[in-house]
Formats: sequence, structure tokens, C-alpha cells
Amino acid sequence: MNAPTSGARWVTLPGLMLALTFVTGVVDAVGYLRLDQVFAGNMTGNVVILGMAAAGGSRLPVLGPALALVSFLAGAALAGRVLRGAVRPGWNRRCTALLAGGAAVLGASALALTVLGTDAHGTRAAAASALALAMGAQAATARHLAVKDVTTVVVTSTLTGLAADSRLGAARPQGSLRRLSAVVSIVLGAVAGALLCRVDEGAAVAVAALVVAVVTALGPLTARARSTAPATGPARTAPSSSSADARTASAPAGTSPAPSVADARTAFPAGARADTPRPGRRDDGSLRTAGSRPARQQRTGRP
Repeated sequence: MNAPTSGARWVTLPGLMLALTFVTGVVDAVGYLRLDQVFAGNMTGNVVILGMAAAGGSRLPVLGPALALVSFLAGAALAGRVLRGAVRPGWNRRCTALLAGGAAVLGASALALTVLGTDAHGTRAAAASALALAMGAQAATARHLAVKDVTTVVVTSTLTGLAADSRLGAARPQGSLRRLSAVVSIVLGAVAGALLCRVDEGAAVAVAALVVAVVTALGPLTARARSTAPATGPARTAPSSSSADARTASAPAGTSPAPSVADARTAFPAGARADTPRPGRRDDGSLRTAGSRPARQQRTGRP
């Protein structure tokens, strides 16, 4: 019973998103170094390349970035369609299915790159398209999970927030550690991807697929930890009757204990009319005391 809960303590949603950011670094390194300078996760780079290629004479690739852009949008649209009915942010079965599908696409791409290689132009374009499809679905899933400052595919906005909120900027250090971790994750992924490409680009994509598979397996633990987390607010308890019992025990024999503030609130609920006769007073407003005349008669001496 306690094993899943204890295991979920060290599995956090930001940590899993940082792992997916590492995957983006690996995949983009493979795309740029081995697949005709194509970015599978960072679509800003592809848009810029296509814009420069449109000027002509630059010999920049067009087919690969264009297919990657279309595939990324298709993957994001597919993930958005799957997640349409999931109103609340957080991990659910649809997130598991989408990331599992992305891991399968990455695994198939790794196998194809290992077997076919990257000599053929068509193979490179197809591999770049498959990687971009997986990254588009991953980006849309991360958007649904809504981990602040960790989009898993780009770090431009993360760097902007890190610099703007630094001591040289607005001096708001909240979230700096997470932002810095996202930048470090994608850099480490790019380094790992570049080193693995020296051996085999298929091995680099296989590592990315393995990381996504591990994230997919651990993701449900974050939802379980969220559902079993104790409430942080103070527990509300019923009013205790000990104070009333103490007043009753300490009151002299033959007398009634004085009403407390809680008793007065109970006797006079909010919204009661001001002219409602109160206990302990006569209708004319004079005090009623036990065993004595009203206070007005004592002052005037008249009945």
C-alpha cells in the first residue's frame, strides 16, 4: 500500500518535463547534424531557414525543414484532439497514450536510421518528419501539463524570464532554478546527441526513445501523488462543549451560568430584527434580574 506513494515522492512533474527537454536536445542535434540541418523540436529554426531559403542563392535546405514544420503541426494538432476532453491540467491516461506513441515513433525512427542510414535524401527527410511528429505531440502534451517555464521544446521564453527576473533585471528570483534547469537539460541533450552521432545517429534517437518511455512509465505516479496529497488547510472541527460544561460546573447553586459569546451568536443569528425582544430584558427594555425589582423601579422608587 505504501510502495506507490513512497515511489511518487521523488517523481515530480517538473522533473519529468526536464527529462523531455533533454530529449529535445538529443533529437535536434541529430536533425541538424545528420538530417540536412533540420530542427525536429525547435520550429523557430526551421521557419528562419525557410525564410532565408526563400531569398534564394543561399543553398539552404527547403524540403526537410518544410516537412518537419508540417509534421510538427500535425503532431501538435493530433495531441490537441486527443486532449480535448481533458479539462483539468495534470497527468492522465491520454498523456500516457500520447507519450507512449511518441516513444514508439522515436524507436521506429532509430531502427530505420540504423538499418537504412542517412545517405539517401528521402530517408533523411522522412526521418526528420517522423522526429518532428513526435516532438509536436510532446510539445502539446507538455502544454496541457502546464509546468511553468518548461515547454520541453524551446528555451527562448525560459531564457527571457531568467534574465528579466534576475538581479540585474526585476530582481524576482522565483523560478530561477527551474528555468536554469530547463536550459541545462536541453544543452546536455544536445551534447549527448552530438556525441552519439559520432557513433551512430540511430543510437542517439534510441536513447531519446528510451527516455520518453521512462517518462511515460513514471508519469502516472505524479497523478497518484497529487490525488493522495493531504489537505494543506486547517481542519475544521465541531465546536467543543467543554467551555459550556465548565461554566455550568463553576456556577453557584441555584443560578444559571452567564451566556457566552457563542451562545449569544446562536441566540441572535445574523439578520435578526433589532426590535426582537432579547432574553433577560422586558418588553419595555428594562433589565430582568432574579429575586429583585427591575432596574428602572430601583432608580425611581416607583412601581
